[in-house]
Amino acid sequence: MVEAALNPMPRREPAAARAPAAGLSVATTCPYCGVGCGVLALPSGPATATVTGDPAHPANGGRLCSKGSALGETLSLESRLLHPKIGGRRVAWDEALAEVASHFRATIARHGPDAVALYVSGQMLTEDYYVANKLMKGYIGSANIDTNSRLCMASTVAGQRRAFGEDIVPGCYEDLELADLVVLVGSNAAWCHPVIYQRLQHARERRPDLRIVTIDPRRTATAANSDLHLAIRPGSDVLLFNGLLEYLRRQGRLDLAYIDDHLSGCDETLRSARASAPDLATVAAGCGIGEADLSTFYHWFAATEKTVTAWSQGVNQSSSGTDKVTAILNVHLATGRIGRPGMGPFSLTGQPNAMGGREVGGLANQLAAHLDIENPRHRDLVRRFWNAPRMADQPGLKAVDLFKAIGEGKIKAVWIMATNPAVSLPDLNQVRAALVACEFVAVSDNEAATDLSPYAHVSLPALAWGEKNGTVTNSERRISRQQPFLPAPGEARPDWWIVTQVAQRMGFADGFRYRSPRDIFIEHARLSGFENDGERLFDISALAVLSEAGYDALQPLQWPVNAAHPQGCSRLFGAGGFPAAGNRARLLPIEPRLPHPAPDPHYPLVLNTGRVRDQWHTMTRTGKTARLCLHRPEPCAELHPDDAARHGILDGELVQLESAYGKAMARAQVSADQRPGSVFMPMHWSGTNTAHGLVNNLVNPVTDPISGEPESKHTPVRVSPFRPAWQAFLLSREDLDPQGFDYAVRIRGGAYWRYELAGAALPADWGSRARELLGMAGNDDHWLEFAAPHAGRYRCALLRDGRLHACLFVAASHELPPRDWLSELFSEDPLAEPARRALLSGTALAAGSGRTVCFCFGVGIKTLERAIRQQGLQTVEQIGAALRAGTQCGSCVPELKELLKAGR
Repeated sequence: MVEAALNPMPRREPAAARAPAAGLSVATTCPYCGVGCGVLALPSGPATATVTGDPAHPANGGRLCSKGSALGETLSLESRLLHPKIGGRRVAWDEALAEVASHFRATIARHGPDAVALYVSGQMLTEDYYVANKLMKGYIGSANIDTNSRLCMASTVAGQRRAFGEDIVPGCYEDLELADLVVLVGSNAAWCHPVIYQRLQHARERRPDLRIVTIDPRRTATAANSDLHLAIRPGSDVLLFNGLLEYLRRQGRLDLAYIDDHLSGCDETLRSARASAPDLATVAAGCGIGEADLSTFYHWFAATEKTVTAWSQGVNQSSSGTDKVTAILNVHLATGRIGRPGMGPFSLTGQPNAMGGREVGGLANQLAAHLDIENPRHRDLVRRFWNAPRMADQPGLKAVDLFKAIGEGKIKAVWIMATNPAVSLPDLNQVRAALVACEFVAVSDNEAATDLSPYAHVSLPALAWGEKNGTVTNSERRISRQQPFLPAPGEARPDWWIVTQVAQRMGFADGFRYRSPRDIFIEHARLSGFENDGERLFDISALAVLSEAGYDALQPLQWPVNAAHPQGCSRLFGAGGFPAAGNRARLLPIEPRLPHPAPDPHYPLVLNTGRVRDQWHTMTRTGKTARLCLHRPEPCAELHPDDAARHGILDGELVQLESAYGKAMARAQVSADQRPGSVFMPMHWSGTNTAHGLVNNLVNPVTDPISGEPESKHTPVRVSPFRPAWQAFLLSREDLDPQGFDYAVRIRGGAYWRYELAGAALPADWGSRARELLGMAGNDDHWLEFAAPHAGRYRCALLRDGRLHACLFVAASHELPPRDWLSELFSEDPLAEPARRALLSGTALAAGSGRTVCFCFGVGIKTLERAIRQQGLQTVEQIGAALRAGTQCGSCVPELKELLKAGR
């Protein structure tokens, strides 16, 4: 009976299959961060395209960062999952879908709906998110669907909901350009939201009086170019903003009329702030900063009405993240600096559709359309609209708790879509153990071999960016179309189609008869306005009338989009109108609470995690282009010089990091930009690059009690030098996947793969080991070799058909020759005799360019240093004129400024 109700499976997804007219660009959006930049894609083959910024898109006006600029280089099908698999065996779609549906049905029948779960992603389109949420909460009857957005934005969601009554970002990007003071809290926008940072810097060039304050324990690229940097003690944000609120009260800078007309909870909140932060001395001591800098910040804030406070993961990823967000909102609400041009609190979203996922109820404690799962009236509204047979009636498990429940055997079947919890969740050893123990794991992905792949009983090939069709919502509430410009490869299908086909096979065909993403979007828009008399500000009901052509042509616009705002709305709350009870926003008293556990003699340093400039998440896309890998080619651990000296660590050597949860290895970077007592390590490295540099092996699973967001910015660790018997790098045209090393990192290097290697024991014979590694085989192979065993040095090269095929350089320490000059040798055909001698001597034929600083034009640090020194360059503009560096995406400009300072 169930099979008879199925829609016939389409051979292709119609909207995704429509190819653009020859020679025409397709307007779509970037798949990386929450800025939501518009791009123009011009296809040039079945899996290739030229990608440029869209000058018509209001988010970026044609600007792109280094990652966006390289999108065209990441479209390879080389590593894609293209066919459904069961247990690694290729199967037909019908068999794979039936396998997922039958396992979910059987598990629910035996153990109830809470024994199954979905774990989804801010990489999914809104339409994908919507049907997954509908299936889980309205048809299966459990709210055990959560998203990787829990790891980055959940604290902002919780803070905005309890202050405003709904998850609302009040302002827009333009406010950052109109402000006279911009405060960046826990945000390295120069690297993590570069286009927003570019807009801010261009505004500063037009209006030099615009001030920027950065609040961050690290001296980041953003902090280095700010007017004031407050390197506060990790976790002391609430104390800082409670102190600001008390200072504003004493200075008579509160907006008493706005408080009287639009807020509640003011008296108790002000009393609480005064109790915890009575004076500058108390706050400065608690935050670990100078009283003079603190006074300057408070004075600037008090004197500047047009102030924007923008924050990101340094605020959110905390066991007190919700309180940090609330402390920021308290200040803006109490001063009435909200919802008017150039002022307001602003959350910089991490993922491209984290906002869209929140709109459709992708978090375990929400319903679709910003409705509350704990509100019986809201549950009934959604139940009636969906005609849902089994409506979830309580919040589900949040991400960290969800995987704990899998490990405990409470959840017996999980379906994971477009995310990799085997890399991204804290306490990875326990997460991976849970996946091993889980009775059934289904994975929807577009990559064939990730850290998650070995745990999948069923693998479902999903469409990737450039093939998908739907909508996303960026940080400023702007809905944009993500359009396909490439054909669907192999048997890959849209996520929404995969979910609806499983739903149909589970017996829910009547609720999942969608034929296109437009059908889903229209239902989503209708639900947003269903029985909504203004109670909820998320309302896009004016878009519920879009035809297929109208949906395809939908232009970027900011919600709400309804009868009152048919063209969208840029700002909210300037005149009140909050969706909270009595239309009043709530000020809440917040007690400062430091992170836990605290450092101790066993684990004396605090681990902070985050992004680097040219990488995204686990590098499955950015790692496909060599240019993006060259800025930070290895996992690194940044330490302050005092900490490095205390622990006997030298700059550039390998270190081992250890916490109560696991171990990792990285290359030490000793820098005064680190706050003493802290160590920073990037989040991007996964098992596809290295088994040794996974930072979440270390991160503790402590979460915020309200938002459930993990404490990714504060884990006590110890760091010690790892001094191997030898270190090496290997360059090869083939992907060799070397095994059996104590340290190994693999990245793309252009025409070759690059490996950084180290070992605690010397091989018995380097010559034999090298031949084994490099794969010397045929008669056309030519071997070059140099060995100095007593000095611990070995070098060899494999030439094939006269060209350099692979080379290996070994030394007793990390003082190996630069890698950059060798890349040029891979382009020589045949390899000339001087180059062959250079390989054996380990000496470059000419001065190399050094580590890449400017991605767009391939300008290295040594080239820049020489030009600054020899040509007397003194400004970024002069560097641009001489070398073009910094003239395109602008992501390298902060580093160029630092080089200029160092060269003076």
